[in-house]
Amino acid sequence: MAGEKENASPRLPAGRHGLPREFIVQNQRERIVTALVDTVAEHGYNATTVAKITKAAGVSRRTFYEHFADKEACFLAAYEMVTDHIAASMRAAAESFDEWPQQVRAALATMLRFLAGEPELARLCMIEPVAAGGEIAARHRTSMQSLVEILKAGRPEHGGEHPLPEATEEALVGGIVSLIVREISAGRGSELESLLPDLAELTLAPYIGAEEASRLARQ
Repeated sequence: MAGEKENASPRLPAGRHGLPREFIVQNQRERIVTALVDTVAEHGYNATTVAKITKAAGVSRRTFYEHFADKEACFLAAYEMVTDHIAASMRAAAESFDEWPQQVRAALATMLRFLAGEPELARLCMIEPVAAGGEIAARHRTSMQSLVEILKAGRPEHGGEHPLPEATEEALVGGIVSLIVREISAGRGSELESLLPDLAELTLAPYIGAEEASRLARQ
């Protein structure tokens, strides 16, 4: 984790350190989560093992299992921490604008900026959940709802004769995720912000029309 690595908690000295247990527990948990992110970034979720995580974190297996039931629980803790931060940042960015199209563009820009600046976290959030499957993949689908809700708020903007299909927002978010995953997989994660005009146009067009969407997307 680019930002996390620099601020990672130091390893505690062996022996009687005299620190409060609450500090020790938090320190250990943060180190384990950071080690999980680093290990998954290097090996992928499926090849990551508890042994690799504990080695990277500098803790024992016993300590690991005091904090997490298994590798999946540890991954979910890291995943939720990151996605909650992204969702909150997107909502805050959207709320700084009065007009819905600008809210969408601001939310997309915020998400892309974060993912571009944190390549290991981008992989954790966008690539590994699909590979992991099971509960992790299900949680990933649920986490995308924050963007779905932002888009649904734009339905009153739609001026067409017929209402938008019920699955419009899910389809749009699926397309956004697919394009982001493509760029990360191709080694272009640092360039994700260049997707903003296209993603904004793609997302806004069903609601406000292609011409207006293109104009706003390229402001």
